[in-house]
Amino acid sequence: MKKQPVIRVLTGAGISKESGIPTFRDLGGWWQQYRIEEVASPQAWKNNPQLVLDFYNLRRRKLKEAQPNAAHYALADLEKHLPVHIITQNIDDLHERAGSKNVLHLHGELMKVRSEKNPSLIYRWEDDLHLGDLAEDGAQLRPHVVWFGEPVPAIEEAAKLTSEADIFLIIGTGMQVYPAAGLTAYLPPHAKVYYIDPNPAPLHLSQDLEIIPATAVEAVPPLVEKLKRTYA
Repeated sequence: MKKQPVIRVLTGAGISKESGIPTFRDLGGWWQQYRIEEVASPQAWKNNPQLVLDFYNLRRRKLKEAQPNAAHYALADLEKHLPVHIITQNIDDLHERAGSKNVLHLHGELMKVRSEKNPSLIYRWEDDLHLGDLAEDGAQLRPHVVWFGEPVPAIEEAAKLTSEADIFLIIGTGMQVYPAAGLTAYLPPHAKVYYIDPNPAPLHLSQDLEIIPATAVEAVPPLVEKLKRTYA
């Protein structure tokens, strides 16, 4: 029996945009008068917590309207046949809703909240979050999201997962946001890398790299079928 390759996947906003998840700019309207740091940073939370809550409440409502797309479902299907672990920069839950079990969220999760004093007090949260909604320690609840200027607690686990990859898929990301963009430094020399994005950024890797200039919905399902035929 042939050895199955260990597959790791890094996903970015591009895979979710095809499900109708709006980017910050796509939210439009009165949000256009703000910079993202003004609604997604510890300073923003200190200065105007209501504005921050309004921003994430809108995003949570938009997420509840969205559905996973063919790329999400293809990755969930791949996990049924091969050892797959997804590392996502996205805070939505579309990978999980498509059926993926092994998902590491680098930047937190929109459908969860946590105590502003104790980061380990985390709760599933479906509705709007308000000032006065408290954790069991009595502290105000805040979005369970990594804001600008905050450390990324999951990056060490992500680096370990990347270092195990025989095959590494990069999907829907411009590889501009750090520390996520630096994960490729942990790839083993033998890894095969597939980079799927309609506007791929230059990647300077010593590993075998195949660039697929297409959207996630266009490219992920056929690539998954290829991997299943070859290795499953």
